[in-house]
Amino acid sequence: MTKSRSVTGWTRFAAVLLVFGGAMTILAGISAIFDDSIFVTTRHYLFSFDVIGWGWAHLILGIVIVLAGLSLFKGATWARIVAVVLAGLGAVANFLWIPHYPLWALTLLAIDVVIIWALCVGDRRAHT
Repeated sequence: MTKSRSVTGWTRFAAVLLVFGGAMTILAGISAIFDDSIFVTTRHYLFSFDVIGWGWAHLILGIVIVLAGLSLFKGATWARIVAVVLAGLGAVANFLWIPHYPLWALTLLAIDVVIIWALCVGDRRAHT
């Protein structure tokens, strides 16, 4: 007899935030690809990237994050590990995105940190 693990609590919360954060990352990537003039490029910043190239990176990362969030709803352990890694990558990407769109990047950075925390806390109920 196999037990099916239901997703509850912090895992479900993290999955919802992953899907939301991934969708927002996809939108930022699409915006950068199609109209890079809406993003401010500051001079003399430590990190300097091409906005269109960075937009493609955000688009691809966002798609993978959404897929990880959807797979996290199934309760697989591998999905939790992959989601923590992807949220970490998303946090780094959004940190580097700060000079181009600060409010958006800081919001998504905070969401990524909350996702990592929620997945590391996990469900504290005893599974019997």
